[in-house]
Amino acid sequence: MSRHVVSESRTIAAPRQRLFDLVADPAMHPRIDGSGTVKGPTAGAPERLGPGVRFGMGMRMGLPYRTGNRVVEFEEGRRIGWSHVSRAVWRWEFADVDGGTLVTESFDWSRSPVRAIMARFAPGNAVSMRRSLERLADLAADA
Repeated sequence: MSRHVVSESRTIAAPRQRLFDLVADPAMHPRIDGSGTVKGPTAGAPERLGPGVRFGMGMRMGLPYRTGNRVVEFEEGRRIGWSHVSRAVWRWEFADVDGGTLVTESFDWSRSPVRAIMARFAPGNAVSMRRSLERLADLAADA
């Protein structure tokens, strides 16, 4: 793993496709997000993410703002990643394991032209990712 990537993994007792479908739905992002910054998709957001799909997200970190994102990695049921203007990638990977699905969330800023800025968020990202994985597990259990 690169020094410009932070990731967290958790085995969740749920089918891989069910978990992938939750993450591929932009409307679920505020419910999954463990950072508390994701508020909801902007008007016109798609119901489901796919290769090359663009979507906006309302955010709040101190002050409200919006991000414009594009899906840059996509393998149905296995991997999805999106990026915004920073060129950092938020990536989710799903693999079948005994007991359910191994889910890994990563923040990869290796290709970002503003790596120094992105690096400042890495320690907090790890904590938020652990919470996101917990929330995803709770959502899958409720379904």
